Amino acid sequence: MSKDGQLNWWDDDDDEDPELPDPLPQFDGRTYDPRFDYERLGKQAKAVFTVMRDRQWRTLREISNATGYPEASVSARLRDFRKPKFGGHVVEDRRRDEAHRGVWEYRLTVVTGG
Repeated sequence: MSKDGQLNWWDDDDDEDPELPDPLPQFDGRTYDPRFDYERLGKQAKAVFTVMRDRQWRTLREISNATGYPEASVSARLRDFRKPKFGGHVVEDRRRDEAHRGVWEYRLTVVTGG
């Protein structure tokens, strides 16, 4: 947590630039209440970003298994990363394997210097 109560994306001893805003911007949505959701969603975002920053293609299930967060939450965090206030990163999607199965996979490309 920063001095003003906002969540930092990474630990202070982490030397790597995460390419995400610090402090973390507020999330949004009709049911979002920062008193209950800000820290929880921030932790989810950090975990998903950490897993996905290597530019490997992964399904929501694979990301969920790696982070311990539900697939719906992972999907929401990937959508957040596309928003300018979260860095305007590129999140690609494509069908995996046999198209009729309906399995999608995602890849994050971190936008730097913006």
